[in-house]
Amino acid sequence: MRRVLAILMPLLLACPAYAQTLKLWPGAAPGSEHWTQKEQVEKNTPVGTVIIDVVTPTLTAYLPERAKATGTGVIIAPGGAFVALAIDHEGNDVARWLQRKGIAAFVLKYRVVEKRQEGIPADLDMDQAGQYGIADGIQAVKLVRQHAAAWGIAPNRVGFIGFSAGAMVASSALLQPDAAARPDFVALIYGAPFGRMPAIPAKLPPIFMAWAQDDPVALDAVTRFYDALKNAGYKPEAHIFSSGSHGFGMHKQGTSSDHWIDAYYGWLETLGFTKRPGQR
Repeated sequence: MRRVLAILMPLLLACPAYAQTLKLWPGAAPGSEHWTQKEQVEKNTPVGTVIIDVVTPTLTAYLPERAKATGTGVIIAPGGAFVALAIDHEGNDVARWLQRKGIAAFVLKYRVVEKRQEGIPADLDMDQAGQYGIADGIQAVKLVRQHAAAWGIAPNRVGFIGFSAGAMVASSALLQPDAAARPDFVALIYGAPFGRMPAIPAKLPPIFMAWAQDDPVALDAVTRFYDALKNAGYKPEAHIFSSGSHGFGMHKQGTSSDHWIDAYYGWLETLGFTKRPGQR
């Protein structure tokens, strides 16, 4: 695989429309070896394309043109309550936006539990349901760093952005005990740990958070995590919009939340991640 990437990468970098997909694990993903459900794709839903029953997690790379490449990469985890993935407006659309800005983007299709009913089960245990996606998120950071040179990014400029349940995946990558395996910056968009509150370790990387005050789903979890970070001595960049509800993603609603990604990009700019190292 490394040899193939080394041969193909110059061509891929010159063709930004190309999106390359890799399996996240070398074999069956650990913990779900005996799952029998079949992945399904549902198009034209109210939130665009949705994927359910994911058994084989993947990472799809959206690489910028070489002339625009900043050397920064961002893993994107869409939401869906660990029973589905809103792969378009919380995944591919975000990736294309970052790609146009010269940032390599990697859409994470992580494992979700088998969907056996309409909607979200009322008794869903988010910690239990999310364990597979969380393992995939941590593995994604390792995979991106492993291929950093081939993908034209610096291994110390690998970020993570998650939406709703995807933000729980991103926060778990952020809070994992192995500090060296954490992302270099993390963004949590209307999401956080939805189950038990994990311990807040020392020396966390920069954190960006965005949510709407009228969010009926994630408001309590997000504000609880924000307060936990502050109580631990951190100062996350927080953008609290007056309206936007839950799941605004890349949808334009005419609300203040429409501009979250511009705020995110401005934050990356202040950290120096929107230009190549050493570029003014």
